[in-house]
Amino acid sequence: MLRVLLAALIFSVAICCAAPARAQVASPHAIEIPAWFAETFLDLREDVRDAAKDGKRLMVYFGQDGCPYCTSLMQTSFRQPGIVDKTRRQFVAVALNIWGDREVTWMDGKAMREKEFARFLKVQFTPTLVFFDGKGNIVARLNGYYPPHRLEPALDYVAGRMETKLTLAEHMKSAVREAASETLHDEPFFVPVPRDLRRKTGSKPLAVLFETNFCSGCDEMHREGFKRPEVLEQIAKFDVVRLHVGDAVELTTPGGRKMRADAWARELKVTYTPTIVFFDPRGREAFRVEAYVRPFHLAGSFAYVASGAYAKEPSFQRFLQARTERQRERGMSVDLWK
Repeated sequence: MLRVLLAALIFSVAICCAAPARAQVASPHAIEIPAWFAETFLDLREDVRDAAKDGKRLMVYFGQDGCPYCTSLMQTSFRQPGIVDKTRRQFVAVALNIWGDREVTWMDGKAMREKEFARFLKVQFTPTLVFFDGKGNIVARLNGYYPPHRLEPALDYVAGRMETKLTLAEHMKSAVREAASETLHDEPFFVPVPRDLRRKTGSKPLAVLFETNFCSGCDEMHREGFKRPEVLEQIAKFDVVRLHVGDAVELTTPGGRKMRADAWARELKVTYTPTIVFFDPRGREAFRVEAYVRPFHLAGSFAYVASGAYAKEPSFQRFLQARTERQRERGMSVDLWK
């Protein structure tokens, strides 16, 4: 009898240990993930099918430890009753850690760890939300933190299957209402909009800032980010050109193509304002900031390109981690949110 009990006990322990091996077990996140997020085996093919059976769509969240923007998403946006109710009714939500080691299976059956999957989808900002239709196609992507008044219209866009009718940028332009400045802000470091954005030998790197009026994020960037010495120190290394996403001005793009600025913004898929697109000397996009960022990350973005690190280190987050460690080693106080 003792042997039977011992064998049963060993079998039970083995089952308990083995069962969660592929399941979405606890993984370190910036803050606690809401209980209504789904626990799945992270086979996104199955997640898409299961969501479709219930008339829903899959939403994948990418976060990381110590991310203040992730904290704001979870503690502010995902605590609004209307947003929570809408998300639970319309989506199956799955959480991933961009540094995690759990196995994720992509639509083609390829399995990879969370951190490899984040690199595969080129996740540069956290939080990032990626939305899939019933066939496993990505229909929308929100890079960075969206406050409640921006997140809810984005959820409406995906839940309403609007991607066949208009772009996310077009939807957000009409759906988002913000208390913000009617006019664009000028900065002394803006260069007059040149007709030709191609780089010449000896030219500074190019950063193109896309803005709109009635944009509270733009107002904040000018009010706070563009006033910080550490940000201005990095900006001085660039030619910064500001364009309204609706500008009809004719220009030559950094890649040598002649087109209107508004058409160029659409081609670049600028869906968020402010967006900063950085270009390499050959006129190719090197990096972009298309998310809500505080001054620390704004300065880091310019430093990432100015230093040339983007060409060697494809992960902006790893660059920021190393930069933060160097600053703290020098005795500097680093606050990711201020």
